[in-house]
Amino acid sequence: LAVPWGWRCSPRRGGASCPPAGQIRAAFLRFFEERHGHRRLPSAPVRPRGDPRLLFVNAGMNQFKPIFLGTVHPRSELAQHRRVVNSQKCVRAGGKHNDLEDVGRDTYHHTFFEMLGNWSFGDYFKEEACSMAWELLTEVYEIPRDRLYVTYFGGDPSLGLSADEECRDVWLRLGVPASHVLPFPLKDNFWEMGDTGPCGPCTEIHYDHVGGGRNAAALVNQGSPDVVEIWNLVFMQYSREVEGNLLPLPQHHVDTGMGLERLVTILQNKRSNYDTDLFTPILDAIHKGCRAPRYQGLVGDADVGRVNMAYRVVADHVRTLCVCITDGIYPGFSGAELVLRRILRRAVRFCSEVLQAPPGLLASLVPTVVEVLGDAYPELTRNANQIKDIINENEAAFLSSLERGRRIIERTVQQMEPSTNFPAEVAWSLCESLGFPLDLIDLMLEEKGISLDSAAFNELALEDAKRKAGGAQAGQAGNTNTHLDVHSLARLRSCNVPATDDSPKYAYTLGQHGHYEFSPCQATVLMLYRDQSLHKEVGAGQRCGVILDKTNFYAEQGGQDSDQGYMIRLGQQDVLFPVESVHLCGGYVIHEVTAVETLRAGDQMQLFVDEAQRLACMTNHTATHLLNFALRHVLGDSTEQRGSHVTAERLRFDFDTKGHVTVEQLQQVEQVVQDLIKKNEVVHMAEVPLTLARRVQGLRAVDEGYPDPVRIVSLGVPVESVLTCDSEAAMQTSVELCCGTHLLQTGSVEDLAIISERQLVKGISRVIAVTGGQAKQAREVGQCLAMEVDSVSLRMKQRITSIPEMQNLSKEVGQLTQVVASTAMPQWQRKELQTILKALQRTANTAIKKLELQQAEKKAQVLLAKYCNQPVIIDTVPADSLSILMKVVNQLCDKSPGSSVLLLSPQASGEVLCACQVSKNCLPAFSAADWAMAVCTQMEGKAGGSPVVAKGSGNAKGMQGALTTALEFAQRKL
Repeated sequence: LAVPWGWRCSPRRGGASCPPAGQIRAAFLRFFEERHGHRRLPSAPVRPRGDPRLLFVNAGMNQFKPIFLGTVHPRSELAQHRRVVNSQKCVRAGGKHNDLEDVGRDTYHHTFFEMLGNWSFGDYFKEEACSMAWELLTEVYEIPRDRLYVTYFGGDPSLGLSADEECRDVWLRLGVPASHVLPFPLKDNFWEMGDTGPCGPCTEIHYDHVGGGRNAAALVNQGSPDVVEIWNLVFMQYSREVEGNLLPLPQHHVDTGMGLERLVTILQNKRSNYDTDLFTPILDAIHKGCRAPRYQGLVGDADVGRVNMAYRVVADHVRTLCVCITDGIYPGFSGAELVLRRILRRAVRFCSEVLQAPPGLLASLVPTVVEVLGDAYPELTRNANQIKDIINENEAAFLSSLERGRRIIERTVQQMEPSTNFPAEVAWSLCESLGFPLDLIDLMLEEKGISLDSAAFNELALEDAKRKAGGAQAGQAGNTNTHLDVHSLARLRSCNVPATDDSPKYAYTLGQHGHYEFSPCQATVLMLYRDQSLHKEVGAGQRCGVILDKTNFYAEQGGQDSDQGYMIRLGQQDVLFPVESVHLCGGYVIHEVTAVETLRAGDQMQLFVDEAQRLACMTNHTATHLLNFALRHVLGDSTEQRGSHVTAERLRFDFDTKGHVTVEQLQQVEQVVQDLIKKNEVVHMAEVPLTLARRVQGLRAVDEGYPDPVRIVSLGVPVESVLTCDSEAAMQTSVELCCGTHLLQTGSVEDLAIISERQLVKGISRVIAVTGGQAKQAREVGQCLAMEVDSVSLRMKQRITSIPEMQNLSKEVGQLTQVVASTAMPQWQRKELQTILKALQRTANTAIKKLELQQAEKKAQVLLAKYCNQPVIIDTVPADSLSILMKVVNQLCDKSPGSSVLLLSPQASGEVLCACQVSKNCLPAFSAADWAMAVCTQMEGKAGGSPVVAKGSGNAKGMQGALTTALEFAQRKL
């Protein structure tokens, strides 16, 4: 690598001579790998491994956090790294770093981007890092030097931090003109990982797009599109402590990051990321697949009809979808999955409504994305078909909702008075019933020059949150609309209103590719219920209970949450009536609905269950049966169910137990469940006479009234087989009386992790478990925390003679203990780690005490020799803490029983520590508490203690006066 590779690129030279993005990426990696001895690592997946605080990997340094934090396992492969280079896939959408709403509005925001980075872990530092960066940019990429500006940290007197002149001087030695080397304050040039932890000054390299010999220093860090940051080099040399102070790190690290998209824009002589070959093939493919004019790069008012914005949104979002789906994040209903669902729906909406593209355009772009990114990330090539299937499936579901939602918005706008806000209840029904993201509603309204009544919408959201949380007020409000009183029940029966036929709730099948298909349901409104009275009509905006002749909605019963969804009038597709909860009372199913328009008895309705929420409940209910069987299998047949609760998010199960469930038993229970999941047993369900059902040997049933006939749920064994005389089939599998909705095969559960287990009262335990992706994530988090605990254990075994180092370890153990206690992870693993951490905390405390005693003994020996058993010893000594100072005092008094001792210790912070002990011979006339109080008051501080020992603190300004006060006080008392 004596000379740059066989291509040249300068911003002054465009056209065909400019290198493709793939070559630019490869040049970066080869430069550090071959010329500077870095180890090249593949990109980590964008799904964070073991970090529940992150939705997506959003920076190149995420996978190296354990190294920076000092928690890396000493024997792990990660701990062996010294110099590393890679190109990291990153997603910034949702959470702290969220670029989603800006994507498309300008030409440089993205949800997915690539971060080029090189790292040093205790190897090189500022000199080498700056030199390598300058060499790459100016010699390999041949960017003109006069267009580059560098910034450095200008210092912060309030934190006692001086300017990073070391960094400044490095740039000057590299030949950067002084006018291009600029100091900036803390907010621009000091990088911190979080409120605590590694941090340090950074230096940024900025590029001037205009050039021409001008001096653009005044535009650096001013938000100018002409002068942009391209590379950030972070020098981690401090640790921010809990108290806010900065301590030097024992080992210095370098963490650099340069966005590939921005670099390619410069090297291909463009002003927009979307004009580079990372995007132009995708934009061309969009044009071929839609009926919109070709992309022109227009923004703002110039972009009539937002066509160019749509191009940018779709091009960006399809890249994000491809990368996320490949890395195991699928559109869903919580966390990262929910964010990806919003990204997909935003892209679909722009395809359909703005670009006028036929269905399937988004998935048709996948091969182009693979062509652009596949060489760098071969996993995209391997998963191309799966990506297309998932996009098509989600697009089809959303397009029907989108069309309906668009009609609802159009119709509502037509009916609105001029200069009024869009009604909150309609927006809420779109969000809750059709899964419309709020930002999408805002965007559609913005195009019409209308605003949403945000205050009213937030109020509805708050009410819903309270209701879901089971708040008392919410519950009382709900009871008046969903729980039929005795008089209303009598009236319904006297009017011959038939009980609701809810058998359609069981009408679903397992279709192709393992997807559940739920049958539609059409019903008639028989009666409305509001404020504890029956009505034939309820006005718009009112909440009421709707009684139908039949329903496919599951009413809350048997420990399973009710379904949610919506209903529409036949022939009126653009009015949604959101179903918020469903209850069963006296054979009638009451649907809690907010009437967007007037509802009347006799209305013909079409019902739509929220399929994702229902499927999640089905999964967790079937998993509850697996768990019940596994608990009896492991803990014994005397283990009886005492209660359960199934929601879309998790399951709760209460059962008899003779004592605490051990770690080994929890592991065994999980293993039994996983074995049943792997067998993919068929879930058999049938209604049978109650008397026949009760004869089944091994039947699981809780102590409650069951209907007759009753529903039996049997795993792996047909119901008719368990009903035969003398059959013991139910002894070997799970057979329960249950009215709930279930999966049709156990394999769909995928995984189960018990994340909590505790005794409610003596003899009854409660477990909480999660399934599917949540269970997988809980295991990943558990593994990562186990590695962190293992790392602390190994470091604890090393011979540590520094008190601050041992105190930091002790603090780390305390923080880990809190994280382990509060994070969703397998309970058996939590118990194991808590046992280890408890022992580590004891070890650390003992070690600190021992080191403090050793240090105190040395200081006491010096003072003993100096004062030689004098009756009063007053002096200043260096001590890192009040604990050490107190131990010095104790040691002195032990060795010189007739002495009364008061010691002061000035600290770097300006505080003065005070500790004293009075000889027993001087009591009661001489009190240590009074002595310390007199001294600390002189220093404008406080003190407290007993007649024998006391301690306190004050201000350094009064220390000399305090020493005088200490001596005078002692002389008076003696």
